[in-house]
Amino acid sequence: MLSFRAPIDQDCPRSNNAWRHDSLRSAGFLARMPLNLIKLAVGVADLAEMAALQRERRRERGRYGFFTRNMPKRTEELLKGGSIYWVIKGQVRVRQLLKRFHAREDDEGRAYVIVEYDPRLVPVMPRRHRPFQGWRYLEAKDAPRDLPKGAKGDDELPPALARELRELGLL
Repeated sequence: MLSFRAPIDQDCPRSNNAWRHDSLRSAGFLARMPLNLIKLAVGVADLAEMAALQRERRRERGRYGFFTRNMPKRTEELLKGGSIYWVIKGQVRVRQLLKRFHAREDDEGRAYVIVEYDPRLVPVMPRRHRPFQGWRYLEAKDAPRDLPKGAKGDDELPPALARELRELGLL
């Protein structure tokens, strides 16, 4: 089997990804990459439904945000350009820029946090993601890229074909 390696990597004993990661770190790029959150959008079928649900909750709550029990410990990193990535129907589909974290207490004295985000939905390259509870940190290097302007998601393709194309790096 033939494999292709860029000329600069021919003498490098490490993998292409390790070389790129070290190069980016030494150039200072990784230090500037924002930290993100990822969360399931439970019960949401598509982006249009998500937008409608968020508008409705905005009217009720006075802001775009979700509630969680725990304050993220890395809030400073998150607020330096980080986003909340939403998993819809088993795929990461969209992100929203994080704005603020509000620590609050309910009437019974229990602490909670409001995670406030920008209302603009930014579609991303769809990527499968397993279910989980709550939210998780998502490093920038692991986050899906934004969908190019004018491009549509892979909704028109049969799911098996879209999955195979994504695995090959063609979507």
